[in-house]
Amino acid sequence: MSESHPSPTGPQGVATVVIPPELSRLRIDLSLARLFPEHSRGYFQQCIRTGNVWLNGQHVQPKTPVAAGDTVRIQWPRREIYDLVPQEVAFEVLAEDQDVIVINKPPGLVVHPAEGSREGTLVHGLLHYDLKSFREMIDSTMRPGIVHRLDKDTSGAMVIARNMFARQRLKEAFKERLTEKTYIAIVLGEVGAQTGTVETQIGRHPVLRTKMAVVEEGGKYALTKYRVLGIGQGCTLLEVRIFTGRTHQIRVHVSHLHHPILGDHLYGGRGRDIPIQVPRQMLHAWKLVFPHPRTGIMRQYMAPPPPDFKLALHELGLPILNGTPLAMDPIIPPDWHPPDECLGEDEDDEL
Repeated sequence: MSESHPSPTGPQGVATVVIPPELSRLRIDLSLARLFPEHSRGYFQQCIRTGNVWLNGQHVQPKTPVAAGDTVRIQWPRREIYDLVPQEVAFEVLAEDQDVIVINKPPGLVVHPAEGSREGTLVHGLLHYDLKSFREMIDSTMRPGIVHRLDKDTSGAMVIARNMFARQRLKEAFKERLTEKTYIAIVLGEVGAQTGTVETQIGRHPVLRTKMAVVEEGGKYALTKYRVLGIGQGCTLLEVRIFTGRTHQIRVHVSHLHHPILGDHLYGGRGRDIPIQVPRQMLHAWKLVFPHPRTGIMRQYMAPPPPDFKLALHELGLPILNGTPLAMDPIIPPDWHPPDECLGEDEDDEL
């Protein structure tokens, strides 16, 4: 069995940069992520909070704006580096070229190494699939090629960058909401309205810190739209499109509507009166649309639901969906545009 062994490194030295005009007025964490694309915005937020960053000789907050000509000094912190060992991991490749791989992630697969999941992740599988491309992108985040995530027990479509150029372009596309992410979910209860919108703030649950929740203040704006595709056996099949990428967003929003996802025990989806029992939340990333990083041409990919999802649909008498959407009017009117609050970086956990 392969293992990832931490090996602490010494100080990584000091970097001093001058803010260029095109980054003026941006937050310092975002401007540093633009200047050093091999590191994430979250990485620099941590560096700032631990006192490893100075703006014009002063410690600041991650949200502090910068101006052209400002001097930023970074003391690269000590960190642990984990040796990522290629491992054979099962996932379905829907399409690939020199810049991207589009996969249908199976349920139960963790996307990248984290505490408690140091091996057997999608990242380990990507290294086994194409060692040359993904080894060249390994950095301190241990997420080579990863530009968005799905929860461990959420299945479906993901796009993965095969080089740094594609990674940066795709990250920008997700940030600017040039992508479309559509899911299907089996929820408890019969949803009355055929279509609906949930627009709230989402933040950490005030008591249970492993959960997120709809909050009155102090959270982050989240927008979800949904449509009913079928009703059966006390459950509803929803098509869901999200316009922000907040942690557990769909799971929190449908629970807020008192229709938690079947099998989602964290948010109330046990369903005692339902004729079937499922081992995970019935949530699947069904469709993904994004601009190709090299050509800018919009690409659309459909990910057929896995066997457990199809079995649940069959047992509940719900429509059996494959890789083709139903012949229905678009869930979003052609002239509708999401509000400006939708723009910005996603959370680490997309759903």
